[in-house]
Amino acid sequence: MWARTRRSPGGPCGPAAPWRSAFGYRHLVGALATAARADAVTVDYRLAPEHPHPAAVHDAMNAYLWLIDTGTHPDTITVVGDSSGGGLAMAVLIALRDRGMPLPGAAVLMCPWVDLDGRTQRPPREAPTLFPPEMGRRLAQAYLGGQPADDPVLTPLHTDLTGLPPILIHAASGDSVLQEAQLLAKHCQECGVGTKITTYPVPTHDFHVFWTFLPEAMEAMDEIGEFVRDQAGTHHGRASGHG
Repeated sequence: MWARTRRSPGGPCGPAAPWRSAFGYRHLVGALATAARADAVTVDYRLAPEHPHPAAVHDAMNAYLWLIDTGTHPDTITVVGDSSGGGLAMAVLIALRDRGMPLPGAAVLMCPWVDLDGRTQRPPREAPTLFPPEMGRRLAQAYLGGQPADDPVLTPLHTDLTGLPPILIHAASGDSVLQEAQLLAKHCQECGVGTKITTYPVPTHDFHVFWTFLPEAMEAMDEIGEFVRDQAGTHHGRASGHG
């Protein structure tokens, strides 16, 4: 399952770009599915500012629950999201847990944007080229639609994350959200969540979209594929009584 980036279709970001849609992400999702040797579903959830929070969370949860209703075991599902889609993936995990619903087997967060109030965004020495903090602030305002960012699903850096499934976090050394990715990994570990964070030496946000030519992105895709396969193998062993 894939939660794509949730940038605004207009307003501060300008006109909609094809790669910001579910259709536009088919190449990246296909590459991830190939690396993981698994099927993938891309969720075409509603976008802000026309549909502010919690529309995206509800749509993503409904897609996940549809997979379960149609016979997919939750342990075999990995929720994946990049950039703000990483924040959405965390929101879905928290919302599912708080509602007592079955959780997926794992999650992958690629350059996750999880701090909507922007307090932790500190550009590293390598200047971010795709997601400067000012853009983050404007997008957060559009996504929240005037609501305060105090919903527990929107504050994973401060919300109790106990009980969430294993999480792989990817960060970039020159990304404005590097600090919050590091803080999220630390907080997950403090809450007992099996978490691994890998920081790639890349001076840009959301570098995975360059997987066709960027060696670090190719390496990251391979790591994600291996993580998903390992988690699937772990759950299969448990179901078979061998783990």
